[in-house]
Amino acid sequence: MPESEQSAAAVAAMAELEASIERRRAKYAWRGRVSGIAYPVAVIAGVLAFWEICTRLFFVPAFLLPPPSAIAVSFAANWALLLSHGWVTTLEILLGFGLSIVIGIPLALAIFLSPVFSRSVLPLLVSSQAMPKVAVAPLFLVWFGFGLLPKVLIAFLIAFFPVVINTAVGLASIEPEKIHLARSMGFGAIATFFKIRLPNALPAIFGGLKISITLAVVGAVVGEFVGGDAGLGYLLLVANGSMDTQLLFAGIIALTILGVALFLLVELAERLSIPRHIISGDKMMS
Repeated sequence: MPESEQSAAAVAAMAELEASIERRRAKYAWRGRVSGIAYPVAVIAGVLAFWEICTRLFFVPAFLLPPPSAIAVSFAANWALLLSHGWVTTLEILLGFGLSIVIGIPLALAIFLSPVFSRSVLPLLVSSQAMPKVAVAPLFLVWFGFGLLPKVLIAFLIAFFPVVINTAVGLASIEPEKIHLARSMGFGAIATFFKIRLPNALPAIFGGLKISITLAVVGAVVGEFVGGDAGLGYLLLVANGSMDTQLLFAGIIALTILGVALFLLVELAERLSIPRHIISGDKMMS
C-alpha cells in the first residue's frame, strides 16, 4: 500500500476513534444527568410514601404531622395565596441578592487590590458573621420601618459574605505562570485582569453567588418573621398561629421550590458565562 494511502487510512482511523470516544463520553454524560434526576426523585418518592403510610397506620393527628396527601390538597387549595405571598418574598430575595453582588464584588476587588484595605476590613467582615442576624433585624425595623427595605437589608446582610470571600479567593488563586505569560505577550494590567484573571476567577465567583442566593432566601424569611405583613415567612407565622399545619407545610414547600428555582437560575447563568471546558475541569479537580 502506498505511503499516502497509509497516512489517509491512519487519519481516518484516528477520526473514527475520536468520534467513538466522543459518543461514549456523551452517552456517559447523558446517563449521569438522568441518574442525577432519577435518584433524588426516587428517594423523595420513597420518603413521601413512608411518611404517608406511617401517619395513617399510627393515626398521627393532622395538626402534629399531616400526611403528604393532605399537604398536597392544602397546597392546591391555597395556590393563589401562596403565589401572592411568594411574589413578595421573591422580590425581597432578588433585591437582597442583587445588593450583595453590587456591594460584594467591588468590596472583594478592593480587598484583592489593596493589602492595607484587606488587613483593615477583612477581619471586620469575618467578625460580623458571628453576629446573629436575627438580633439585628429589630434594629432595622426601628430604623427603616415595616416596609420592603428592612427585609432586603437583612437578606443582603446574610447573603453578601460568600460573594466577597469567593470573589477575593478566586481573583487571588491563579497560577503565576499565566500572569507571566500574559506579560510576555505584552498585556497590560487591565488586559491581564479582564482576559486572564477574571475568567479564571469566574467559577469561584459563581460558587459564591450560588451560596448567596440560598442565604438570601433565609434572610428574606428572617425579615418577614421579625416584622412582616406579607411574604411566605409571614404566611408561615399566620399558619402556625392558627395551627394550620397543612398550610404550614405547604408554605415550607413553596419556599423550597423558590430557593431551588433561584439556585438553578444562577447555575444556568454560570453555564452561559463560563466555557464548558473550564466547568468540567473544575469538577474533575474537585
